[in-house]
Amino acid sequence: MKKILIATDYSAEAENAAEYAAAVAAEQGHELILFNYSEISIHLLNARASSDDIDGMLELFRKNLDKAADALSKKYNVPVKPYLASGNFYNSLVACINQYKPAVVVMGMANRSVEQDLLGNTTTSTIHKLEFPLLAIPVSAKYKGIKNVLFACDLEKGVEDKVLKDVHELATVFGAAVEVFYVTETLEALQGADEAGHAVVDKTLAGINYYYKNVQSRKIISAIQEEIQEIHADLLIMSPYKYGFWDSIVHRSKTRMMASGNNVPLLSLPS
Repeated sequence: MKKILIATDYSAEAENAAEYAAAVAAEQGHELILFNYSEISIHLLNARASSDDIDGMLELFRKNLDKAADALSKKYNVPVKPYLASGNFYNSLVACINQYKPAVVVMGMANRSVEQDLLGNTTTSTIHKLEFPLLAIPVSAKYKGIKNVLFACDLEKGVEDKVLKDVHELATVFGAAVEVFYVTETLEALQGADEAGHAVVDKTLAGINYYYKNVQSRKIISAIQEEIQEIHADLLIMSPYKYGFWDSIVHRSKTRMMASGNNVPLLSLPS
């Protein structure tokens, strides 16, 4: 039985992501891990609270998580294991992944805002750091099956074989059609991508329903968003590239930008 790890802070977007993941788990026969990161109030620590007070607070966190896990399990008739974490969010999330070996981490995504564009949020930051599949669910998204998948990739740079295998597996499980979508700024790069990238993709995606669409545009993000609407995509898949320190200062990850401004779930598959 495969596992899906859901990170929740009980916000509206996290609750919606949990509902989405639970619907998938019920359909596919998966188990859920409900991960909650809770911090002891700084005011409580500054007041030099006793160990009994801190233990009481942790027990309250645990009861709230158990209640949420039980409610989700009963509603969707799926097994749900609660996992309460404290300390450092990212390290705790990695520890949970290592313990339960889920197929994917699911996190909610709030509506886009100016603050989000400038600073990012927990989900976009996790996409940037976590070398593990992460499914970002917009607060408005509801699970209605996955039949049309938009796989936005950079054929010129190449796509990792592992990423292509993950796309193949997902399409097979859900019976989905996959559009391999590539946007480039110049016609020369577009032609080069056709020659270099198709052979590798064809070899790995053989056996599923897939097709290509290549577009020349200087507005890559807008082109992807338009294509989502054009094919009525149920899911967007992207594979973020890693950048060095100086590159990261001036480069904004297109995967992170799509996560924060998208209206369909985004599956980030790190290369």
